[in-house]
Amino acid sequence: MIQPAFILVRPQMGENIGAAARAMLNFGLTRMRIVDPRDGWPNPKAVAMASGAGRLLDHAGLFPDVPTAIADCDYVFATTARGRELVKPVVTPERAMEMARAMAAEGKKVGVLFGPERAGLENEDVALANAIVTVPVNPEFPSLNLGQCALLMGYEWQRQTVTTAPEIMGLARTDFAQRVDVERLADHFEERLDAAGFFFPPDKSENMRLNLRNMWARLNLTRAEVQTFHGMLRQIAWMLKKQGE
Repeated sequence: MIQPAFILVRPQMGENIGAAARAMLNFGLTRMRIVDPRDGWPNPKAVAMASGAGRLLDHAGLFPDVPTAIADCDYVFATTARGRELVKPVVTPERAMEMARAMAAEGKKVGVLFGPERAGLENEDVALANAIVTVPVNPEFPSLNLGQCALLMGYEWQRQTVTTAPEIMGLARTDFAQRVDVERLADHFEERLDAAGFFFPPDKSENMRLNLRNMWARLNLTRAEVQTFHGMLRQIAWMLKKQGE
């Protein structure tokens, strides 16, 4: 699968180029192209900011203009937050990288244009793109710096190409209790509560038990937590028995 090329158009500060490189490498992207950088190339400030991603800059392509930089691309996205008077599809970063993944899987080359820090892409740049990518940000403060924008697009690319669970239990040695273990805990609780006269009045007892079962199922308990609850109940029962002697 061919990765999309991140094309920095007339970037003004070396630090921002370096930040974009770091953002790209965070998500496994290595195809950077630089169009007419203001302070020339190579740029020592970009290398310093890139830190461990300096090797990405070593292989970055340098181009005099946008048409040359996208000449081999089959499809080009232009990132911009400003309203344009150009008739083009406008997509979110998520949709853009979904499309990029599909095209890359077919062997097509995709380019993503990022504009200069001061004012973003010019209409002449956007006119060369197939679609516009716009982030749903605060309309009163829509500005994203170059590194942020590269990070956002890189994240969406990685998310489209790597299967990652949307939610995991991030604790070491987590072992969830089986349903039978939870049911036994529920039985134990009901036994103790019944002995304490909790299920009263009798006509509401069935619904009270049902609510408790629903609560236990909703808690996503681990095996260790189930054992802890059993231990608590046994200790309470032992102390009550001892006090009654």
